[in-house]
Amino acid sequence: MKFIIQHSDKQSKARTGEIETAHGKILTPVFMPVGTAGTVKAVHQRELQNDIKAQIILGNTYHLYLRPGLDTIEQAGGLHKFIQWDKPMLTDSGGYQVYSLAEKRKISEEKVKFTSHIDGSTHFFSPESVIDIQRTIGADIIMAFDECTPYPCEYDYAKKSMEMTHRWLKRCIKQFDETGEKYEYKQTLFPIVQGSTYKDLREQSAEVIASCHREGNAIGGLSVGEPADEMYAMTEIVCNVLPWEKLRYLMGVGTPVNILECIALGIDMFDCVLPTRNARNGMLFTSNGIINIRNEKWKNDFSPIDEEGTSFVDREYSKAYLRHLNHSKEILGAQIATIHNLAFYIWLVNEARTKITEGTFYEWKNKMVKQLAQRL
Repeated sequence: MKFIIQHSDKQSKARTGEIETAHGKILTPVFMPVGTAGTVKAVHQRELQNDIKAQIILGNTYHLYLRPGLDTIEQAGGLHKFIQWDKPMLTDSGGYQVYSLAEKRKISEEKVKFTSHIDGSTHFFSPESVIDIQRTIGADIIMAFDECTPYPCEYDYAKKSMEMTHRWLKRCIKQFDETGEKYEYKQTLFPIVQGSTYKDLREQSAEVIASCHREGNAIGGLSVGEPADEMYAMTEIVCNVLPWEKLRYLMGVGTPVNILECIALGIDMFDCVLPTRNARNGMLFTSNGIINIRNEKWKNDFSPIDEEGTSFVDREYSKAYLRHLNHSKEILGAQIATIHNLAFYIWLVNEARTKITEGTFYEWKNKMVKQLAQRL
């Protein structure tokens, strides 16, 4: 993988760039739709490519390991071929699922023991096995195994967890560097900064991660319940330490406002389940604010879903029709809302890229964050 910075904003730390991977180029800033189990919920790969215009999607190591399982993925020739997606892909390491399975897992220095949420069977993840699993899945960018701490988190626990994540990282790097790709293309390993919401821990972790000299770096453990101001503060601290010339990925973030504010802090890559999950619950993100399509006010509103939207669903369907589908629990309602939200997120980061290139990003960002948070 190669990353070059193309433009930078004079009034913030926002920048544009280009990532080169074995499955194509990616222009940054970029948002990655989340395809947890080998599917971005409610959309076809054709829609992802042609209507939503996603450049890269994300898969989840924990879920794919459990189902369909590594044998199936390997026999298919990797996840790209299994799901028929020929563009870049990233997999997370399962660290977040370890965090979210608090009642079903036991963490030790050597490995994590966990119980499958599907059938109750027992499994183990270690730094080495997680690298091997991601080799089999075959994503272009893979993540080191980490522990994601909850919020709030005691300082001592956050420090011990971070230090273990750093030790795990050494094992991940060793395993990655000593093993080869399973398919005929190169993969890239990103380490992950942790440290909860403690300034000294975040700085320390960012220094350790920077010293590994990988092609890109990730920031984890945010967007887990902390106030937005703390997320921004921790992101700024980490970005001040991580090398400017390396790709920066903020994991699991976030709302449209979060994304614009973090672009301004120097982040290049984002992923989040919000646009797909909230779509299924009737929440639409637009450039003018947030629509709850379930509300009575849209019952007889026959105007397009989003007159400024970029996808075909925005022009072809009305708010009244989408409200009807949502109230009727029709699958098409979830499909339409998901395509809209993902296309909007992609439009937002692409528009940010245009504004950075033009030199007008900061003023535009400050105007947009007020609009985006409005309830319509």
